[in-house]
Amino acid sequence: MEKLIEKANILMEALPFITKFRGKTFVIKYGGNAMAKADLKTAFAQDILMLKYIGINPVIVHGGGPQIGEVLKRMGLESKFVGGLRITDKATMEVVEMVLGGLVNKNIVMHINKYAGGHIRAVGLTGKDGGLIRAKKLDAEEYFKQMGGFRPTELLDLGHVGEVEYIDAQILKHLEEDNYIPVIAPIGFDNQGNAYNINADFVASAIASALKAEKAIFLTDIDGLKDENGNTVSSTNVEQLEKMIQEGVIKGGMIPKVKACIQAVQNGVKKAHILDGRVPHCVLLEIFTSHGIGTEITA
Repeated sequence: MEKLIEKANILMEALPFITKFRGKTFVIKYGGNAMAKADLKTAFAQDILMLKYIGINPVIVHGGGPQIGEVLKRMGLESKFVGGLRITDKATMEVVEMVLGGLVNKNIVMHINKYAGGHIRAVGLTGKDGGLIRAKKLDAEEYFKQMGGFRPTELLDLGHVGEVEYIDAQILKHLEEDNYIPVIAPIGFDNQGNAYNINADFVASAIASALKAEKAIFLTDIDGLKDENGNTVSSTNVEQLEKMIQEGVIKGGMIPKVKACIQAVQNGVKKAHILDGRVPHCVLLEIFTSHGIGTEITA
């Protein structure tokens, strides 16, 4: 009986959050170990379906860097990086489209639909579908300047590495109304039809901004942002984050993710969250419990 009462209390703790967020949109960047391990993939699919069933509209944006690297290796093509960005020539871009838009995207869709029921289904998209993600070639010099730390010795052509220019969210709104869960690969296109490989964190941020989402949630392989003493920061804001970047507390690969969070909350998203995707059901734990488990970011 005590265990049953405990379960009832957990449900009651979640009730105010369910009431508050019903009808809202959450954009979730999915990647890292959460996307690689079987038990975590199952937990993530269940979390997403739970959100949808209780009236929240999840939109998923996924990465897939390791999977791209694996296929390139099998094809005898070398992976080259500059400051964390994959140099993407035409041949590499074709592989990126096949892996992200095909293999990875459809596996995520299939996994969610495996546990779905009734009228709810996931559907896979790239930025080309419905004109969703209009992109342009990344200004590498400006990017490295904004991210700090890395300074290339020479200005390299990164090829088909892009940045978001515009999000046409109309197709996502239609899918939402028809009870579909969009699963989006971070591939954009320009006016000439050129495809671009875009950092999934910035795609998630841009889509969350376009949808005026309640939350932008980023799954990572750390348990949240750390302060100068190594303690996890449960809540912070843009001003504090900018200071942490300037002081070198936030550095390396976390800078783009934090910049994506900042971009989201400065463009109308209520809150951004950095969560440990290695924790089963991390999305539910962050959203529907009083204490949460990651770092919450506000403007």
